[in-house]
Amino acid sequence: VMFVTAFWRLDTSGFATVLDRSFSLANFVDLVRTPVYRVVALRTLGIAVAVTVVDALIALPMAFYIAKLASVRARRLLMALVVTPLWASYLVKAYAWRGMLAQDGVLNWLLQPFGGHGPGFGVVATTLTLAYLWLPYMILPVVTGLERIPNSLLEASSDLGARAGTTLRSVVLPMLFPSIVAGSIFTFSLTLGDYITVKIVGGSTQMIANVIYDNIGVAGNLPFAAATALFPVAAVLLYLALVRRTGALENL
Repeated sequence: VMFVTAFWRLDTSGFATVLDRSFSLANFVDLVRTPVYRVVALRTLGIAVAVTVVDALIALPMAFYIAKLASVRARRLLMALVVTPLWASYLVKAYAWRGMLAQDGVLNWLLQPFGGHGPGFGVVATTLTLAYLWLPYMILPVVTGLERIPNSLLEASSDLGARAGTTLRSVVLPMLFPSIVAGSIFTFSLTLGDYITVKIVGGSTQMIANVIYDNIGVAGNLPFAAATALFPVAAVLLYLALVRRTGALENL
């Protein structure tokens, strides 16, 4: 239904706005030709990639400690701590980050004695907040993937003289790649569709979902909103197609 609606348009030539259900590419032409929409689309993709990379970098050491180094009792406690934030309200967590990133927030209070300051509201704040929100979705599959890797492989790599970095690159990461991909699907797709966090900590920054939201609630232009919504859908489908070519989905 959304795909079909994207080819309709609003006729504003008369005194009243009328929904024209005849086939038209006008919405897509506006999306491609209007510079602001291209900038918002590229910014959204950049934030989604950045969130995924940040979550992967944080999740790897955390998941390795949980899966390979922690005792059974500590592992249960740490997994509970990872999952617990998912029970908290999305808005509570986003506004908590707003409080930390504000001009008079905790982050500036900690950095000011050293001559530093926080990033304020904007792209960086949006990336940090979204990375925090989606981090459990990256940690959980990575922990599962690490638990499937036998300790004997790590011991054999060490016995053959490989250092920790070499073992990580040559043994752990190739076997862990499907799990990282599984987590990235969540972080990437959830970021593409988010429009609330950027309103809370993004300042004047907009993402593609904000354009969709504004055209539904403010402008009332449902055909243009539908055409815009096809962008994140297409981006996720393209990402899944690229991931599938790597064979990662078959090895989950």
